[in-house]
Amino acid sequence: MIHRLHGWVWGPVLLVSLLGIGISLTWRSGIFQIRRFPYWWKATVGSLSSGEKSGKSVAGDSNRETVSRVQAACTALAATVGTGNIAGVATALTAGGPGAVFWMWISALLGMATAYSETYLGIRYRRRGSERQWFGGPCVYMAKGLKMPGLAMAYGGLCLLASLGMGSMVQSNAIAQTLRFSLNIPLSVSAVLVTLPAVGIIAGGIKRIAVSAQWLMPLSSAVYALFSLAVVWVCRGRLPAVLSEIIRDALLPRAVLGGAGGYGISRAFRYGIARGVFSNEAGLGTLAGLHSAAEDTTPQEQGMWAMFEVFFDTIFICTLTALVILCAVGGEKGLAGNPYDGAAMTGWCFQKIFGAWGGYIVSFAMTIFAFATIIAWFYLGKQTLGTVLYLAAERFPQIEGWSGLIEKIYILFYGYAVFLGCVCSLTAVWELSDIWNGLMAFPNILALFFLRKEIVFDERRGEK
Repeated sequence: MIHRLHGWVWGPVLLVSLLGIGISLTWRSGIFQIRRFPYWWKATVGSLSSGEKSGKSVAGDSNRETVSRVQAACTALAATVGTGNIAGVATALTAGGPGAVFWMWISALLGMATAYSETYLGIRYRRRGSERQWFGGPCVYMAKGLKMPGLAMAYGGLCLLASLGMGSMVQSNAIAQTLRFSLNIPLSVSAVLVTLPAVGIIAGGIKRIAVSAQWLMPLSSAVYALFSLAVVWVCRGRLPAVLSEIIRDALLPRAVLGGAGGYGISRAFRYGIARGVFSNEAGLGTLAGLHSAAEDTTPQEQGMWAMFEVFFDTIFICTLTALVILCAVGGEKGLAGNPYDGAAMTGWCFQKIFGAWGGYIVSFAMTIFAFATIIAWFYLGKQTLGTVLYLAAERFPQIEGWSGLIEKIYILFYGYAVFLGCVCSLTAVWELSDIWNGLMAFPNILALFFLRKEIVFDERRGEK
């Protein structure tokens, strides 16, 4: 039953809807993500060379519930760059063939416009709380923009469920299984090693989470990218053939008008789009929630950071993983004969080049990526919970007095979910979490469609 529901949620309706809203927003923007690449790159990564802006929030830098624009971006990257970039890409290649990589790229290019739009709306409609903290994300633009508070509450509930499943249990399970496989560490020991530092960080509030993400993501991404590029360099002789396979399998049937060829293309399309969205989360609304606490920013500027995150997650990191696998195994024929899947396949490819150290590299990347995702999804869950309580208090003021206790209970539940994920088998939780993730997309796509005319992509052109 759960498997069938999962297939329905992540079926053609959702994938076409995600592509449709991405195409619509891309067209309306004038292909902003490509046409204005130098502009948004300079406004995001390019701005780091001159340091952070010096402006402060009204509450001052000591406010533990606000973060800088770059810290918000690093936290969003922590939530998106995770197990999907290693295990998810390998699964997409096994199921969809090399052509899945091409459709990942298409998913990312369209998703960049979607990510910009949802983050833009999240910043535009966000509200200040009584303690000067920000409440934003999809819940706010659904309630204030669409005037549909019921839809906002439904989205908030799904997001909280996803945080306890995909954000905590699934990620901690990936860490525990990785440490047991690579270092033979018992699951119960991993549970303690993961839960204690995670709770220590999340208990320090959003600012501590953001500072941790700001250190973890550049380090882990740089290490993974460096060794991935090393594998591609060693196998550079196979690179032209691999790139040719990616394009051919994505667009050309193997037999003229042959049913088998068309089926192969459809599988590449399905798994490429699905894994691309699973990895970068564009269209699910999570990026808007993760950016909602950023200070000293504008809707356009934070939207461009969201675009960069999708680019970095899928176009860069996922592509590196795909090239490592395809170059190491020898292309599509090697995929068919390889007995591994998921993270094990990626680890095997690194081991083929670097020996035993290759497995440690993948284990390190998986562990850091997953741990960063744990703390980032708590950030998202806490922001969503606070926003839901803020909106509910507008109608039922007595809720405001209970908000502090409710948030503390959420911290306990989240910490317990992290621990439980390490020591339990999570076959059903994986699919349930993916279902909740997918269901989040439907109300978010609806909001993006009806609010699309309010999104300004390029101020020079005066688009409104």
